[in-house]
Amino acid sequence: MKKILTLLAIIVVLSSYSQVKMSGVVKDSIGQPLELANVIAINQESKALESYGITDAKGEYKLALGKNGKYKVQVTYIGMKTIDLIVDTKEADIKKDFIMALDNALDAIELTYEMPVTIKGDTIVYNADSFKNGSERKLGDVLEKLPGVEINDQGQIEVEGNRVQKITVNGKDFFDGDSKLATQNIPSNAVDKIEVLRNFSEVGQLRSVQNNQNNVAINIKLKEGKENFWFGDITAGVGTAPAPNDQLYLVQPKLFYYSPKYSVNVIGDINNIGEPALSNRDVRNFGGGFRSPSRDSGTNLNLGNNGLQGLTNSQNALTVESKLLATNFSYSPNKSLDLSGFLIYNTTRLSTKEINFLEYIQVEDDPNTSIDESNIPPNERTENDGREASDQFLAKLSASYKPNVNNQLDYDVLTRTSRDEERQIENSSIIGTTSQVEDQTPFSINQNLNYYYTLNENNIFALEAQHLLSRENPFYNAILNNDPTNNDNGIDDDPNTIDEDAYDETAEQLGLDRSLDFYNIGQTELVKSNQLDAKLDYYNILNAKSNISFTFGTILSRQDYDSNIFQFLDLNDSSNTQDANPTINDLDGNPLNGFNDTQYNFSDIYVGTRYNVRTGKFTFRPGVSVHAYGNQNMQFGATTEENFFRILPEFEARVQFKKSESLQFNYRMSNQFTDVTNLARGLVLNNFDNLSFGNANLQNGLSHNLSLFYRSFNLFNNTNVIGRVSYTKNIDQIRSLTNFENVITTSTFFNSQFADENFTAFGRWQKRWGKIQGAITTNFNYSLRNQFIQGRQSENESFTQSYRPEIRTNFREAPNVRLRYQYSVTDNNQGTRSTKFIVNEPSVRFDAYIWDSLTFVTDYSYRSQDNGTETISNQVWDARIGYRKNRDAKWEYEIRASNILDIDSNVTNNVGNFSAFTSETFIQPRFITFRAVYTL
Repeated sequence: MKKILTLLAIIVVLSSYSQVKMSGVVKDSIGQPLELANVIAINQESKALESYGITDAKGEYKLALGKNGKYKVQVTYIGMKTIDLIVDTKEADIKKDFIMALDNALDAIELTYEMPVTIKGDTIVYNADSFKNGSERKLGDVLEKLPGVEINDQGQIEVEGNRVQKITVNGKDFFDGDSKLATQNIPSNAVDKIEVLRNFSEVGQLRSVQNNQNNVAINIKLKEGKENFWFGDITAGVGTAPAPNDQLYLVQPKLFYYSPKYSVNVIGDINNIGEPALSNRDVRNFGGGFRSPSRDSGTNLNLGNNGLQGLTNSQNALTVESKLLATNFSYSPNKSLDLSGFLIYNTTRLSTKEINFLEYIQVEDDPNTSIDESNIPPNERTENDGREASDQFLAKLSASYKPNVNNQLDYDVLTRTSRDEERQIENSSIIGTTSQVEDQTPFSINQNLNYYYTLNENNIFALEAQHLLSRENPFYNAILNNDPTNNDNGIDDDPNTIDEDAYDETAEQLGLDRSLDFYNIGQTELVKSNQLDAKLDYYNILNAKSNISFTFGTILSRQDYDSNIFQFLDLNDSSNTQDANPTINDLDGNPLNGFNDTQYNFSDIYVGTRYNVRTGKFTFRPGVSVHAYGNQNMQFGATTEENFFRILPEFEARVQFKKSESLQFNYRMSNQFTDVTNLARGLVLNNFDNLSFGNANLQNGLSHNLSLFYRSFNLFNNTNVIGRVSYTKNIDQIRSLTNFENVITTSTFFNSQFADENFTAFGRWQKRWGKIQGAITTNFNYSLRNQFIQGRQSENESFTQSYRPEIRTNFREAPNVRLRYQYSVTDNNQGTRSTKFIVNEPSVRFDAYIWDSLTFVTDYSYRSQDNGTETISNQVWDARIGYRKNRDAKWEYEIRASNILDIDSNVTNNVGNFSAFTSETFIQPRFITFRAVYTL
């Protein structure tokens, strides 16, 4: 870290010695400073933009010029006559003020060079070509070079610390604004301007009355000539893998068509080299732009997610085969009506391998109590070999009708279905070999209807309603070995031997037939959800600085849950119960052993009000909502019901220091409600060694949420600063109570009065010095969680601090480099065990565009983790080299190499709720592919 900071200081010092600073003030004819005036300097020899500046609130500007050069300095401001001045630099800094005169002949204004960055109200406009050097291929390569813009580790775009909610292209929807699809597929050479829309609102009628301060959208403006023509690229590639019979292939067409009336986007992908255009997790998390009407009500209702939780990222797989066909369209038959939609079909096939070593944690509530060794499960080593298959389909249709400025009607319908399957063979040093199968075919349909009506300039109504229908049907099958002659001989405590009786207590609890040489267990589940979420808002604009709103809303939800655990009595019986005549032990001796038939009804009827007032630099928005809650679950002939009222306050305060500098404070109290699976009393197999049963008497949890957010985007000194601090305290939360039988865990749920707390702090500082950009990002996280194991309560404290300095260059005619260093420390105090992890991760990225034809890009990172007893390290090195005859050539030929060092696995250490573990995940070997890219 010190070396990186030292290098950063050296570069800054050297750059300062080679430059002349030109500064001054821009004023109007009566001496008033002009904020946001553009000042640029053009090198008279190269005719290239040398430096640019934007005046601050005092009218001050700064330019960095080379010594002994000749520059044309131009000052522009809307409504003022442009000033042109030739400046000859020597060795000394230059001080120069400008006075601008009014100009009524706006047509006479002529800009000789486009500003790299301009600000128009709440919109920041980046000229994309000002940040390109020729090595970029996709939109994401350009975005990560823009000041104030960041692409996070999940591939999502952040602007000034806020995640971008929507992306449009030429004002038209692009897959409902999914930023990851945009960054990885839109070609960089088609991008002209990137417009960052702060305080974004999709409904213009509500822009002045809603809280949009943290809403950000991006609009991509295409270059001239891209409209009314197909553009994009088609990539085809082949290669060889280490195994002689494995042939690598890649075909990825990405085609786009835009016209004033309609647009069509087509993204395809067929490959087996681990570069899916969308992973199965990306598709699962694809929200389609839906936002619940109750998102700000203070009620958080969890409908659960009963799909396969183990779907693996492609980076952690041995082999990956993916296919994708995605198409998006928009059509405007007239000025009042906009139609749009998309279809996505994605299929993925993975194979995985992982080795884990688990050391279970002893939990004590009294430090003076001696450790009961029998309560500590033995150390366990597991080896997992798995295969995953996922076929996913999404379709959405949207319509927006705006007959006039006072009316807007929106309708959306999104349907999704999939077929997911995971097969695993796990070899445990305690349980032995287990074969597992999980599969399901979930289906859901989500509809959204919004209507906005402006009665007059002071009265606005908004109706939002959303309806969800979903069906999930996970099936689970596990086959374990059993020694029927050793069922009652106790537990073998030697961790170095396989204990064939480790499952004995669980088998007896479930009522399994233990006379067989195996346990072949099956479980079916069915979860049906039906939810209506609706609200009506009324906004009254009191005056130019204040407004008040009233809300009436409701959430009505019903979930039905059925589950059944059974035992196949023949090892050859199919794991699918729909096959003919399997021999089954229904386990019907006890209705709680693996049987559930539960109905859960939830209702929330609420009214709320918010008052928004602005005075000087301050804006205040207090609010309160009153909720009438109803909970009812029916199972095993009994009904459990709870009805109560709750008042949930909220408060927001904001200080607007300048147009691009603000401080915002938020407080909100919220209620959390669980889903039906945590209420169902019968046993459920989450895994063959992880069982749980619910609690019909669960109540809601309450949380207090506070946050403080600061942002400053200063184009005068090219500095961007963001900081966020948040604190959450959870009361009466639903917790799990876990008991061990050897390494087999059984959990249930209850409400605990012990409070969990979480504190996070995040900060990022960015600054540019000419063509050099430096940044420092810091994260702090402290959490205090209560957990209950073997009937004992203990506190789990965790504190993580991380620092990431970074420096990068952005030369147009020279190679560029990005140096980054990640340093983090994590301290965990859990039960009687304290662990500390120290991570060091330096990385370097080098890219060069040489001779207007050759592109070379390489990334290397080294990660080491020290847990006090051992240090483990992982390395990643990728590179690509491409050739195209010139910038406008249609064909490009490329060689790519991934995992150049041929690392076979990544190793990590971590701490879970019950154990400290080391995981070794096997990854794809070195791949070298040759690719041809044709640009339309």
